[in-house]
Amino acid sequence: MRHALDSAGVARFSRDSQLLAIARETLGEAAFPFRATLFHKSSAANGLVVWHQDTALPIQEQHETPGWGPWSVKEGVIYAHACATALSQVLALRVHLDDSRADNGPLRVLPTTHNLGVLDDDTMPMLAAQIAPVDCLVARGGVLAMRPLLVHASSKSQAAAPRRVLHIEYAASAVLSEKLVLAVAGSPTPVGAVK
Repeated sequence: MRHALDSAGVARFSRDSQLLAIARETLGEAAFPFRATLFHKSSAANGLVVWHQDTALPIQEQHETPGWGPWSVKEGVIYAHACATALSQVLALRVHLDDSRADNGPLRVLPTTHNLGVLDDDTMPMLAAQIAPVDCLVARGGVLAMRPLLVHASSKSQAAAPRRVLHIEYAASAVLSEKLVLAVAGSPTPVGAVK
């Protein structure tokens, strides 16, 4: 479920003092939640997710900027594939609503790949052949922090029980460049936007 931060309950939860403390330890005291997605893997929704990086950010207005793009609009929100500098100011906290086990399609990561910058689609499978992937097995209620440039994937679940994760993304600032400002879910004008 995209745009989970539009839910009042999720918005409140994303500002929980413990979650904010984790985000602010990495991003600084101004860190705030800007997007949340509920991932729900079950027998009815059991897709394979190939190796990728999370490079698309929601933007208030489209302004052609070197290092950004391509641009798209999904469910009325403008997105741009961001540059590594902007993505280095983002941290995702994955709150596990169910146990993430080896048999239910857990998040798999290629350690330290977030340090390589934005990669093309051909490079990621080659890295997966060279770097031993790590399955992120997390108990219900656990929180896993990850950078958007970390190369990651997940396999299909082999279990009947669902695997739900609330993926909350935090940013150090809403202002990403001179003309680009994050579109913050649930907010008509993004935090830090200049009018």
